[in-house]
Amino acid sequence: MTRNKGAMTVAEAGRRGGATTAQRHGPEFYEQIGKKGGRTTAARHGSDFYEQIGKQGGQKVKELYGPRFYGRIGKIGGDAVSEKYGHEHFEEIGKKGGQKVAELIARGRQAG
Repeated sequence: MTRNKGAMTVAEAGRRGGATTAQRHGPEFYEQIGKKGGRTTAARHGSDFYEQIGKQGGQKVKELYGPRFYGRIGKIGGDAVSEKYGHEHFEEIGKKGGQKVAELIARGRQAG
């Protein structure tokens, strides 16, 4: 975009305004307005709306990057969690998951 005698582009004005807002209010501000916007959206459209847009987003990512993409980003995320919390973390959550499955199976047997 071109400039005229010191005028700034809309994009530049937006960047400057965003930077000023971030400096004045900090990350907590964005967290608060994000939560407020999420609550408002849920009230207007219902919780099924998030499921719908999540599926649309996931489908678009799958179309753009292919189904293998999820495996790659899952590995990256798993490696990051492992580095941050250690191998023991996976053992702990695996045990918790196994215990939960055992409880559900026991409940199913009692009900059936």
